[in-house]
Amino acid sequence: MSVGIINKQIEERASLQKNFLKTANMLFGKDWNELTKEELYQTLVRTVRQYISENWIMTNKYYEENQCKEVYYFSIEFLLGRLLNTNLINLDMKEICKEALKDLNIDITELFKQEPDAGLGNGGLGRLAACFIDSLASLGLPGHGCTIRYQYGLFEQKIIDNQQVEIPDNWLKNGFAWEYRKADKEVDVHFGGNAYMAQQEDGSLKLVHEGYNTVAAVPYDVPIVGYHNNVVNTLRLWNAEVPQDFASLSGTREQLQERLRQSYRVQAITSCLYPEDSSYEGKMLRLTQEYFFVSAGVQSIVRHYKRRKGDLKDFAKKIAIHINDTHPAMAIPELMRVLIDQEGMDWDTAWDITKNTVAYTNHTIMPEALETWPIDMFKNLVPRIYMIVEEINARFLEDVRKQYPNDEDRVRRVSIIQDGVVHMARLSVVGSHSVNGVAKIHSDILKAHTMRDFDEIYPGKFNNKTNGITHRRWLIAANPQLSSLIDEAISDKWRKDPSRLIDLLDYKDDTAFLDKLAEVKKEHKIYLAGHIKRRSGFTIDPNSLYDIQVKRIHSYKRQIMNILHVMHIYNLIKANPSIKSEMLPRTYMFAGKAAPGYHIAKETIRLINNVANIVNNDKDVNDCLHVVFLENYGVTLAEKLFPAADVSEQISLAGKEASGTSNMKFMMNGAITLGTLDGANVEICDAVGEDNCVIFGLKEHEVMEYYKNGLYSAWTEYNTNPAIHNVVDELLTGPFVGNGDFHDLHNYLFNSNDEYFVFKDFNSYIDAHVKIRGKYLDRYGWLKSSLINIAHSGIFSSDRTISEYAKDIWNVEPINLLK
Repeated sequence: MSVGIINKQIEERASLQKNFLKTANMLFGKDWNELTKEELYQTLVRTVRQYISENWIMTNKYYEENQCKEVYYFSIEFLLGRLLNTNLINLDMKEICKEALKDLNIDITELFKQEPDAGLGNGGLGRLAACFIDSLASLGLPGHGCTIRYQYGLFEQKIIDNQQVEIPDNWLKNGFAWEYRKADKEVDVHFGGNAYMAQQEDGSLKLVHEGYNTVAAVPYDVPIVGYHNNVVNTLRLWNAEVPQDFASLSGTREQLQERLRQSYRVQAITSCLYPEDSSYEGKMLRLTQEYFFVSAGVQSIVRHYKRRKGDLKDFAKKIAIHINDTHPAMAIPELMRVLIDQEGMDWDTAWDITKNTVAYTNHTIMPEALETWPIDMFKNLVPRIYMIVEEINARFLEDVRKQYPNDEDRVRRVSIIQDGVVHMARLSVVGSHSVNGVAKIHSDILKAHTMRDFDEIYPGKFNNKTNGITHRRWLIAANPQLSSLIDEAISDKWRKDPSRLIDLLDYKDDTAFLDKLAEVKKEHKIYLAGHIKRRSGFTIDPNSLYDIQVKRIHSYKRQIMNILHVMHIYNLIKANPSIKSEMLPRTYMFAGKAAPGYHIAKETIRLINNVANIVNNDKDVNDCLHVVFLENYGVTLAEKLFPAADVSEQISLAGKEASGTSNMKFMMNGAITLGTLDGANVEICDAVGEDNCVIFGLKEHEVMEYYKNGLYSAWTEYNTNPAIHNVVDELLTGPFVGNGDFHDLHNYLFNSNDEYFVFKDFNSYIDAHVKIRGKYLDRYGWLKSSLINIAHSGIFSSDRTISEYAKDIWNVEPINLLK
C-alpha cells in the first residue's frame, strides 16, 4: 500500500472521528465519553447519515434530470434487519469507522448490538422484499419500496413453560434512527362513506363520494444504500395520523370524545404488523391497512410524476408498480380511481395505463390460501374502489364470454367477485401485464393447476423469476471470515458479481483449502454455542452436527415431522444404548414464530420444547443428541445461524412451498440441503447435483395424484408403519407428554387425514438422515460438497433475480454514479 493511500486513510479516519464527536455534542449536549451505548449508537448513525444523504440527494437528482423510469415495489412487509453494519459495508466505510472509534476506545460491534431489528416484517415475504430493494440499489436500478410504518412488529416471542407467549414488539421505543419524516409529502386517504354516480343536467354522470372519513398518510423515508456505487434509493414507510384540521377543531364534550375515539381508530391502522384476523374487527383492520398504504403510495407516485411534468399518457413508460403478493392488489383499482376521478381520463385509457404499469408476483400455490374479502366488508370500507372492481370484473367477464362462449363454469372460476367475496389474486392477474411465480416448480404449478384458466386466457402473461437473496448481508456481512477466505482464493470480484463464486470449484479437491473452510465453520459453531449458552444457559457441543430448521411454524413446512424424527431417534437409543457408538452426535435446532391464532403451530412449538427438555436432561442420550428451540427468530438471529449450520432442513411437502429463501442462505454458507423436491430446492439440487444434497419424499406429481384420487389413508400408514405408529402414540402418552398431552396434534393428524403426508414421507426422511450421517463421516467428501454448494450459490443471488425483473418485466436501466 502506497504512502499516499495510507495518508488518505488517516485523513478520512480523522475527519470521520471529528464528525462523530461534533455530532455527539449536538445530539446530547455532553462529552462523548459520558454517552451510553445507545447514545453512542445514535451518534454513529447520525454521523453515517451525513455521508448517505449526499448520495441520496445526488441519486434523486439524477433520476429527475434524466427522466429515468422508476420502479415502486409495494409489499405489506419489509424484513430489514439491522442496517448499520450493512450500510457501512455498502458505503465502504466499515474499516475506517471501526478504526476511528477504536481510537476512542469504542468497540463498534457493541454499537451494532444496540440497533433493534426493524419491526416491519415477519417471514420470507418481507425478507425477500428487503433483499430486492438492496439489489435494486446495488445494481444501480431506479427502484424504491413502499410499505407501512408499523408501531409494533408482529410480536416478540418468548418461550414460557415450553409454550410460545407473545409480547408487544415495541421496536420504535427509541425511535428509528434511519428514517426521515416528510410531513410536506402527506396525502389524504378516504375510507367509508357513500359513493355513487349522479346524473348531471347535461345527462352526463359524475362521481359523488360523500360522508367519508379522512386519514392523513405521512411518509417516513429510509435510505437504501447501494454497494460501492453511490446510489441511494428510498423505502417509504407510511404512518397513519389524524388530519391536522380535525385535531384542532373545538366542539361539545361528546364531539371531542368522538374525535378522541376516531384518533385511536386512525392510530390503530399502523399500530401492528398482521393484526389477528379471527374476528370481524381484525379482518377489517387488515383490509384497512392494505388500502391505506396502497392509496398513499399510488397518490404519491402520481403526484411526483406530475411534478416532474410528465405526460400522464406516458405514465407506464416511466413508472412500474410491482405488487408483492396480493396484499397490495388494490393498487390496481386505486390507480384507476386516481386516473379517472382526479385526472379526468376515460376508462379505456386509464385501464391501458394501469395494466401496463402494474406487475404481480404470486407467492401462493394453495388455492385455499389465496386472499379473499367479503363483499360487504370491502364495499363498506372502500365503496369507490368496490365500484371500480365491479366494473373491471364486468368488462373482463364480457371478454371471457366472447373468448369462451357457453362456458359459464369457466366464467365462475375466474370471476373477481364470486361466491360473496372479492378474489384478490384474480384481480391481480386481470389488472397486471405480468404475473410471475418465484421458483420453476411453483410457476409450473400456477400455470398447470392454481391459475390454469388465467394462463389459457392470457397466454404469455405468466413467467418465472426464481427468488434470490442478497449476498451482501447473508455472506459478506453475516460471514466475514468465509468472505475473506473466498477473497484469498478467487479475488474479491465476486462481491460485485456473485456469479463469480463458481470459480471456487477450482478448490474442491484442495484439502488445504477445505481445511480452512472447516476452520471457518467451526469458528461459527463455537460462536453460536456461546450465544445459546449466554441466552439460555444451555450447553451444546460445537463438535456435533448442527441440523437446523428455521422458518415460520406451519403445518405444511412440517416441523412436526422433524421433531417426530427426533423422538424416533431418542426411542432407538433408549431401547438399545449400544447403538450410540454408531451414531453421529447431533444438535437439532428449531426457530420460528407461530401466528397467535394458529393453535396447531403453537402446539408444535410446545412439543419441540417438551422433547428438548426430556432429551437434554437424559444422560443416556445427551452425549449424542440435543434439541434447541431458539426464541424470537429474526434477521439478527438468522445471521448467527446460517454460517454455523451443517444441515439445512427444507422439508415442506412437495408442491406446497412456493420457493423458500432460507435454503439459499444456508447453501451460500456451505450447509448441505436435506429436503424434498419443493420450491427452490429443485433448482438447488439441479445446480449442485444429487451427490451434494440429500433429497427424500414424495414428488410433486405424486402428491397431486394422491389429492386427486383421494386414496391416501393416514390410518393405513399409521397401522402399517411401526416407526410412525410409535411416535404418534407418544403424543398421547409417554416420556414427551410433559405437563399436558398432545391430543390436539394427534387429532389434527388423523382428522385432516395427514394433509401434508408426514406419515407417508416419514421412512424416507429417516433414510435421508442416515445418508447425512454417511456423508458427514467422510470429512473431505462433506467439505467438498459444502464448497460446491457455496460455489453454485451465486445464481441464487437477488442480484440475478432483480436483473431478470428489470429486463423482462420492468424495462428499467441501471445508472452509473461513479463516472
